Amino acid sequence: MAISNEVQLRVEDMHISFGGVKALRGVSFQVRKGEIFSIIGPNGAGKTVCLNCINGLYHPQEGKIFFEGQEITHLKPYQRAKLGISRSFQKIELFKGMTVLDNIRLGRHIHMQSNLLAGAFYFGKTAREEIEHREFIEKEIIDLLEIEHIRDKVVGMLPYGLQKRVELARALALKPRLLILDEPMAGLNLEEVEDMARFILDLNEEDRWQVTCLLVEHDMGVVMDISQRVVVLNFGEKIAEGRPEEVQNNAQVIQAYLGEVEDIYVTRR
Repeated sequence: MAISNEVQLRVEDMHISFGGVKALRGVSFQVRKGEIFSIIGPNGAGKTVCLNCINGLYHPQEGKIFFEGQEITHLKPYQRAKLGISRSFQKIELFKGMTVLDNIRLGRHIHMQSNLLAGAFYFGKTAREEIEHREFIEKEIIDLLEIEHIRDKVVGMLPYGLQKRVELARALALKPRLLILDEPMAGLNLEEVEDMARFILDLNEEDRWQVTCLLVEHDMGVVMDISQRVVVLNFGEKIAEGRPEEVQNNAQVIQAYLGEVEDIYVTRR
C-alpha cells in the first residue's frame, strides 16, 4: 500500500495519570494512511497506555485523538471499532475453550446486520449474511495467516505462537483500516517472528487489505526493518520521532533505550 500524505490518526497533547503517576505527558504524533508506524521505548515508557487511549480502553485527562478527521477522544471501544480501528493485545485475550474459527467469528460480529428474529429462524438475509462472513474469514483471513490446519482446534490446546496468530486473525475479522498491534512478536521464536513480520507486511502492502499498522514492539530488528516511521517514548514523554535510521542514531534515544548503535541487529528487506 502506498503511503499517503493523508493523516489517518492524530494524537494531540495527550496526558493521562494513574494516581500520582503520570503515564503520558503531552504526547503528540500523526500516523499517515498506509504506513507502518511504530512506538518504542523502555518498559514503563507509556507505550501500551498510549494504545489503550487510542482504542478507547482508557480516556486521557487532557488532549485529543482524531481518526480520519473525526474526534474519537470520548468514544467507547466498540464505537471506534465500527469506525475501522482494531486491536491485538500484549497478553493473549482469546477464549481458550472455544475453537479457532469461533474466536475469529467473534471479531466479525460488529458487521452483523440481521435482527434477533431473523437470527432465530435463520432465513433470507441472515443466511446470506453468514455465508458472506464465513467466506471472508475462510478465504481471506485463514488463508493469509496459514491456519487452515488448526481452524477447528480448541485455542487453549495450541502452542503460544499459534495463539498469537489466532489473535491477529480475530483482529482482522473486523476488516480494519487501522490495525493496532501490541507486541505481536513477544514470546515467539525466530521462525515465528519472521512469519509474523511477513503477515504484517502483507496486510499493509496487499491491495485486498491495505491496512495502516500502529505497532508497539521491543524487537528492534523487526521495528527498524518494517517501519516507515518510529516515535520513541520515555517516562511518558516523546523524546524522538522520525525514520528508523534517524531514530536509531539519535543520541537521546540511544541513551534512554537502544544502547550502542552497533549492538542493534537490523535485517533489511
